[in-house]
Amino acid sequence: MDLSKLNEIDLNDIDFKKIGMAPAPVRIVLIVLVCIAVAIAAYFLDTTNQLDTLKKSQQEERVLRTTFSEKQAKAANLDAYKQQLEEMRTSFGALLRQLPNKTEIETLLTDISQTGISSGLEIEYFKPEGLIPKEFYAEFPIKLKVTGRYHEFAEFVSGVAALPRIVTLKNINIEPADKQKGGVALQMELTAVTYQYLDESESSK
Repeated sequence: MDLSKLNEIDLNDIDFKKIGMAPAPVRIVLIVLVCIAVAIAAYFLDTTNQLDTLKKSQQEERVLRTTFSEKQAKAANLDAYKQQLEEMRTSFGALLRQLPNKTEIETLLTDISQTGISSGLEIEYFKPEGLIPKEFYAEFPIKLKVTGRYHEFAEFVSGVAALPRIVTLKNINIEPADKQKGGVALQMELTAVTYQYLDESESSK
């Protein structure tokens, strides 16, 4: 094939109806152009869609890998989770046993009062407020007003913390005692809160 004749071909002079009779260089050029056009069309019509699908699949794969890794880690630590759950149940049971029942409330009130007296405090008033039901337990607040010194207050707080049942102290307010009492006496008002476990029949009321 003489390629030098290719430059002499004017596409405007080509009669496409008689393309089969066109010179060989012309047919070759047209075949190449058609192949290029088909390749470009195939790329935009098919390859682009495939690339988009591939990107989506790669993103889904990354998400699935992350999910798999998380689930695999949880499965690997399943025994540890079970052990932690059992420890939490044991701790919860121990805490429940520290909640006084109905018959123990009166004993606990006596213990708190005796703790104040043994700490050297003068009890102005000691007023149980009654049960306040919550979800599965009830609060039992006791309002206290005592007179004493700082170290006696500290001894009282330490004594209450050492009681076998859970008691929290809140709304603590300390101020100078009545001037008629003289000395460096202080007056402390607070609320001691203990808790009572409610069984299903009591909590449903």
